[in-house]
Amino acid sequence: MAKVPQILIVDDERSILLALEAGLSLSGFGVTCVRSGNEAVELANERHFDAIVCDIFMPDGDGLSVVRELRAGHQSAPIILMTAQGSVELAVQALSEGATDFIAKPFEVTTMAALLRRYIDAHRESQSAGSETDSMFSDFSRSGLAGRSPAMIEVYKLIAHAARSDATALIIGESGTGKELVARAIHDFSDRSGKPFIAVNCSGLTDTLLESELFGHTKGSFTGASTDRAGLFEAANGGTLFLDELGSTSAAFQASLLRALQSGEVRRVGATVTRRIDVRVIGASNADLRDLIEDRSFRADLYYRLSVLTIELPPLRDRGADVELLALHFLRKLSGDGQPPARLTREATDALRAYSFPGNVRELENALTRAMALASNRLITIECLPPQIAGSCARYKASTDARDIEAGIIADRPMMDELQRRYLQLILEESGGNRRRAAQVLGLDRRTIQRLIARYRLSSALEEAGSESDETDPSDPIDCETNDDTHTLM
Repeated sequence: MAKVPQILIVDDERSILLALEAGLSLSGFGVTCVRSGNEAVELANERHFDAIVCDIFMPDGDGLSVVRELRAGHQSAPIILMTAQGSVELAVQALSEGATDFIAKPFEVTTMAALLRRYIDAHRESQSAGSETDSMFSDFSRSGLAGRSPAMIEVYKLIAHAARSDATALIIGESGTGKELVARAIHDFSDRSGKPFIAVNCSGLTDTLLESELFGHTKGSFTGASTDRAGLFEAANGGTLFLDELGSTSAAFQASLLRALQSGEVRRVGATVTRRIDVRVIGASNADLRDLIEDRSFRADLYYRLSVLTIELPPLRDRGADVELLALHFLRKLSGDGQPPARLTREATDALRAYSFPGNVRELENALTRAMALASNRLITIECLPPQIAGSCARYKASTDARDIEAGIIADRPMMDELQRRYLQLILEESGGNRRRAAQVLGLDRRTIQRLIARYRLSSALEEAGSESDETDPSDPIDCETNDDTHTLM
């Protein structure tokens, strides 16, 4: 009979403990729960557990210290950290301290159960093979990336894993999602962090210019090449070269890049000798390179060479509450040192949450830069935001619609002259088009009615009303002021 896997769960929130205890027990695990890090360390040193699930932030210490103490005591069981907050630094530190994985709250118990089974099975296999858990690395730095959504926590984990490797990497994501920040984070957390990080945007450059930039050139190799010049591959030697917008490059350049990646050597344009280089290449594209391969506009062999490690960045619209977190991050950045950050009103925050941000993080930063320029007393109202963002807020839209309706009513309010025209038309229609009868109703003579009909161009109303008798009545009053058509009807 298979042994029941024993799990230790550490969290100061009783509701989390109860939910995990019930769910994991039903999934076939033996579960022990404690509410403090110190108790967890003591219990794990006394008893055997196949895996440990621990919250990162607790009143008596963080989960990282639990990991640190257990690993120092040669505990090799998988440790999964839980967190409602996330960052690249946290991901790197967690893995470097010896955590096996970490998961964002909230999560499904079935997801946790699947993780535990995977890591327990892998741990048993590694023990039977005599392998030991390797730590990642101890040094880490600030990345500039922000976000706590599950999608971004997955990105942080991939960055942490990519940083421990020297393999080429590929970052896929829409424009403005932060591909260069991710590439720089991989570099900063790697053993190459003390060497150059150089970024190149490949779009908009001709093959000659791009090859000259990357590989260098010799004197006279093309018009304007007045001296020998080293390329960026040589300048980045020992470090990282980030090549953005690779999907826009030509087949000829892709062949040259593939050759350099395969051989670890570059040849300057116009030269006959090659130079050995030690550069970690990270590529990026806002287009799916697999689609470009099908269109025969990107080399499949280059794609497979680049995509040894692939990181797909989620668009901002799929990152939920990260929008507000990023907004606060940018406001602190834009406020400058020593200045309190600007504040967002509730309406402005709602508008940012509701907007889809097709331009992603870059659009958010630009919108807040504009808002800062328009804000008074460092308070950003919804009116400070670009119209397309402000219009995404339901409350703002409703109030705007109300103002538009009110403005429309005022705009449609007729002047007195127009009211008189409408009133005369109504009387004529009710009189069947009979001028004499209309004059009697209005207390005017027929000549005045005639002039008013001509003035307001109401002949069509008379035609529609019919051609009832309109003969002159001797009793009609006579208007001696034949040029006066300024009678007031109302």
